[in-house]
Amino acid sequence: MFYPSTFLRDLGSIRKTLAFVTFLFILGIAVGWYSTGALSELINQQMNGIREISNQLSLSSHPKWSFFVFIFFNNSIKAVLMIFLGLFIGVLPVLFLLVNGMVVGLLVHTSINHGESLFDLVVKGLLPHGIIEIPAIIIASAFGIQMGLLVLSSFGGSGKGELRARWREAFRKAVTASVWIVILLFVAAIIESTVTFTLMKG
Repeated sequence: MFYPSTFLRDLGSIRKTLAFVTFLFILGIAVGWYSTGALSELINQQMNGIREISNQLSLSSHPKWSFFVFIFFNNSIKAVLMIFLGLFIGVLPVLFLLVNGMVVGLLVHTSINHGESLFDLVVKGLLPHGIIEIPAIIIASAFGIQMGLLVLSSFGGSGKGELRARWREAFRKAVTASVWIVILLFVAAIIESTVTFTLMKG
């Protein structure tokens, strides 16, 4: 159930959904980049909250450890929740993905406008951990949307036996995905709290 091959096979079974959520994330980045007015203010509030937490963690006696614990648990809890909150017809994973993309888009755009190096921001600040963290978030959202699609399809004419088997398989996939997403986010948190932290401080 938890073999890497099982997880990869499950990913293969939702290829179309993965492509769709990847598009949503890119769309979120574009919206964040060009956002103005109330939307920009909303995203800025999200970013200010993140900055405030970051400043508090930086003042702790062991900042790298504090960053690791916060990043890992914050991302892992949200990612797993998005999988199972997809039961609400997939709306929350879609919103979660769009908001995350918008934050990235606005962050990069704002930083460039303030004269910061795009290379430093992307290569030092986002790429080291983001190459693992972003796919993990996209995968979690994809499985959440799959749960939502199953809820919608359950109102159709499938027989009880077939429907029960589909739900059993869906929850099995969700649990398998949750375990591997947490593992990926664990690795990403280590990188973000060490490599990214050191590069950005330097």
